[in-house]
Amino acid sequence: MSATTVLARKWRPRNFAQLAGQEHVVKALSNALTQNRLHHAYLFTGTRGVGKTTIARIFAKSLNCLTGITATPCGECSACKEIDSGRFVDLIELDAASNTQVDSMRELLESALYAPTSARFKVYIIDEVHMLSKSAFNAMLKTLEEPPGHVKFILATTDPQKIPVTVLSRCLQFNLKQLPPALITGHLQYVLEQEQIPFESVAVNLIARAAQGSMRDALSLLDQAIAFSESKVEENVVRTMLGAIDQSYLFDLLGALREQNGVGLLEVADNMAARSVAFDAALQELATLLHRVALAQTVPQAIADDEPERERLQELAQLFTPEDVQLFYQIVIHGRDEIDLAPDEYAGFTMTLLRMLAFAPARGALSPQANAAVAVSPIANRESEPSSVQPVASPAAVTGRPAHAAADSVPAGRVPGTEHVSVSQPDWGVLLMQLNVQGMAQQLAKHCVLQSFSDEQVTLCLSQEQKHLQTKMAADKLQAALSDYFAKPMKLNIVPGKTATATPAVVEQQTKQIRQQQASDSIAQDSFVREAQAELGATLIEESIKPI
Repeated sequence: MSATTVLARKWRPRNFAQLAGQEHVVKALSNALTQNRLHHAYLFTGTRGVGKTTIARIFAKSLNCLTGITATPCGECSACKEIDSGRFVDLIELDAASNTQVDSMRELLESALYAPTSARFKVYIIDEVHMLSKSAFNAMLKTLEEPPGHVKFILATTDPQKIPVTVLSRCLQFNLKQLPPALITGHLQYVLEQEQIPFESVAVNLIARAAQGSMRDALSLLDQAIAFSESKVEENVVRTMLGAIDQSYLFDLLGALREQNGVGLLEVADNMAARSVAFDAALQELATLLHRVALAQTVPQAIADDEPERERLQELAQLFTPEDVQLFYQIVIHGRDEIDLAPDEYAGFTMTLLRMLAFAPARGALSPQANAAVAVSPIANRESEPSSVQPVASPAAVTGRPAHAAADSVPAGRVPGTEHVSVSQPDWGVLLMQLNVQGMAQQLAKHCVLQSFSDEQVTLCLSQEQKHLQTKMAADKLQAALSDYFAKPMKLNIVPGKTATATPAVVEQQTKQIRQQQASDSIAQDSFVREAQAELGATLIEESIKPI
């Protein structure tokens, strides 16, 4: 590798095929070039280092290649070579951040009136165009309204909100996206292989994540890592360079959390403090890890096969429920917001860990915390038990039909699948849980009680206070759900009246109140929480307690 050429310049794409990402922009520009449907002004927006200026230069090359207007410039003609080397006289680049005044813009626009020296088009690339003054924009607007045929404007900005609408409306706008870490990782590995520089995959992954979507930043960090580690890219050196958190700490934290080991949690935190780990950064990394665990649970293919931490992520995905991960993620995010308000970073960090521990569902034998985590199903009460709470029932419990029974083998006069059970009035709340019904139809059903049930008809009673829920669409959907469940046409009859027993909606609300009280009582009575309150001066925020 040349000692004078940084990687970001050496590996700058010189044609559309070499670009990593931004396929939507490349396709649109390629089609315009191929069909010769060219606009006079283009605006590229996006964060730093995503390819705005690079695409602008490739586009300028495509417009002026001596082989003709093309989406695949040859790279060999004098125009292509001069553009690549920055010596093309008819390609004018202006940094608006350094030339904000109207005089600079007027001088540039005056030169636009003259024909190109040797090119097909005179191309103006104006970077960070949002930095121009109002008067400079006004001067540009006149030229954009009546552009000379031989001029193309390519504007680039990281802040399009600051560009006047009158200018935006005269440009074709393309938004360049931040590049995903996986794409950056792949490109960095390709560069290292071409440069014949040994590397560790974890180190490259760290650089890709630290670049935050910017390929230029990634290549600059890679240059720095090569210098730090003497022409090789190693994980420990990259972590030191980036100030990144050793992932083993985070895995140890989640392991202790899974075991509900408060002592273990604080031991890991103390080890991190002894090594001067930045706790704010640690919370950020912990949130990132939890996000990746959630991905491993719900979209396993999002974790690449060659991901170095794939096995540990899959292990964590098995150890925690999706609800656990979502809860922990919320706590960590709030912990980051509150860490500046804590007495010190260590207190803020450990308090976040203790909060995760306090709200973590208990494992194994039932404990006060486990009781808080037991979900009670929102189903209707029996008439003889107006305040009771029943467990979740299977379809067989509703009608007596086995789950495997075939609908077409049911004798006439019986509920499908109940060869040995006579038809009896089902529990409406339990039956409702088995129906495939949502939205307004579900709300209608929840506010009814079952008045009568026969082999062909279900009659529900709806109170006058909830009669607004009875729409034809909702009733038709509920009837269709009943017919689908019983595998035969069912007639639904809804009558107004007084609901003598509690509706599923009322039971659901009662159940929520019971679960909330159970959660509050179990958290308040938990010995670990009491110790945290006594030793650390912690305050239990009642409204933050949510049943699991």
